[in-house]
Amino acid sequence: MDYQVFDTTLRDGGQREGISYSVADKLAVARLLDEFGVGFIEGGWPGAMPKDTEFFERAKTELDLKHAVLVAFGSTRKAGVNVAEDPQVKALLDAETPVVCVVAKSDIRHVERALRTTGDENLAMVRDTVRHLVANGRRAFVDCEHFFDGFRYDPEYTASVVTAAFEAGAERVVMCDTNGGMLPSMITKAINEVAERAGVSADQLGIHCQNDTACAVANTVAAVEAGVKHFQCTANGYGERPGNADLFATVSNLQLKLGLKVLPDGCLEKATRVSAALAEIANIAPDTHQAYVGAAAFAHKAGLHASAIKVDPLLYNHVDPSVVGNDMRILVTEMAGRASIELKSRELGLDLAGHPETLTGVTRKVKELEAGGWSFEAADASFELLVRNELPGAGVPRPFQLESYRVLVEHREDGTVISEATVKVRVEGERIIATAEGNGPVNALDEALRGALSNHYPQLKTFELTDFKVRILEGSHGTNAITRVLLETSDSRGEWTTVGVHENIVDASWTALVDALTYGLAR
Repeated sequence: MDYQVFDTTLRDGGQREGISYSVADKLAVARLLDEFGVGFIEGGWPGAMPKDTEFFERAKTELDLKHAVLVAFGSTRKAGVNVAEDPQVKALLDAETPVVCVVAKSDIRHVERALRTTGDENLAMVRDTVRHLVANGRRAFVDCEHFFDGFRYDPEYTASVVTAAFEAGAERVVMCDTNGGMLPSMITKAINEVAERAGVSADQLGIHCQNDTACAVANTVAAVEAGVKHFQCTANGYGERPGNADLFATVSNLQLKLGLKVLPDGCLEKATRVSAALAEIANIAPDTHQAYVGAAAFAHKAGLHASAIKVDPLLYNHVDPSVVGNDMRILVTEMAGRASIELKSRELGLDLAGHPETLTGVTRKVKELEAGGWSFEAADASFELLVRNELPGAGVPRPFQLESYRVLVEHREDGTVISEATVKVRVEGERIIATAEGNGPVNALDEALRGALSNHYPQLKTFELTDFKVRILEGSHGTNAITRVLLETSDSRGEWTTVGVHENIVDASWTALVDALTYGLAR
């Protein structure tokens, strides 16, 4: 590949607040990144981090990478220390990776104030470390920390660090926007100037951008447009502070917008799945509004959009969602028109095109319900039940008829709170009464209803209520407000969301619960 896609999720990305990868996690992340087709995976800092040392040791036997090579990260030798005797440099070699990336100070202020050494000694540290790595058979990359800030302050010294690294045998010198303060025009200007001042071509340089101005992806793309062919990213933009350049947005922009081949064939369409899998390992909820791979990246809400999409999906999608493994979604809200309802129904496997009266009726009903506080935007299951019940021959019968339900909440002297629910239903002509306790009124209702239906519908045992959201509707006030409840339910085959709205939170929950069980059984 002409371009070097360098991923540092396991090192720089792991510095995000809330992320703590185990060694097993790191191995799993590396496999996914390799599957996505990145060329380099920076695995961490051996010698400085015991977990990273273990990762590199286990990687020797547990990783079988097809696209990527592992990279060990560390620093140049310490000031005044012989490079062959520096324990941290030795640990880099002991990791036995084909590539080593060392970080070097390129801002004279950091050299003098943080390292407390001279500019000349810093240059010697860069030369000695790179030469030592190359002499030991390693490909050497040099990350120039605080490159852009340093270049603006003292361009001559920062350029001299670049020159020293290349003279010593570095394959790539990476310009790091460590503080994340640059804008695209600044990136382009600096690359042109440093290339001329250091006597190198832009394609020998690399780029590493932080996202403090929300420009990390844009800055990376600008660098590539200026001739840089090595770029560093993290999956989902994970990283310290606001994060790093997002791997998926960066490669998608370069490949789909600029026509550059940066990934092997067949890899880009794995983006959405790999992004979600990496979020799961990081134990961070996926960003639904993430470019290209987010669940909402190709979601359309306005009726005007849906009308155009009905004619040609690309009229309102900047790319075909399938090229990154994503799907287009139509959201059903009070803004929806007939086209939105028709497209959303088609998405759910229901064709309303041949039933114009039903389409009109469903559209009117959705608008009326949404005006009353309902929201089908995130409740596809309830929307599908609504459409099916309006569409001739497609209705979904309720699995029971409700006679009544009752919920009691008992707060005992010792502080224990017990909820008890009783439901009276009829199933296939049989009257059933069931009672159950739960850790809340909704849980008690769920348990009681399942108990009443379990003999007739044993598959309910596989259903699990996985999420429960309550919202007081805008314009409502106090404990007398109208509430909207969203229930997320799952079984071994997938998950679905239902909605209920009422002045009484328990009844709103009951509506959503009944929809959840009805939809699950109909599946």
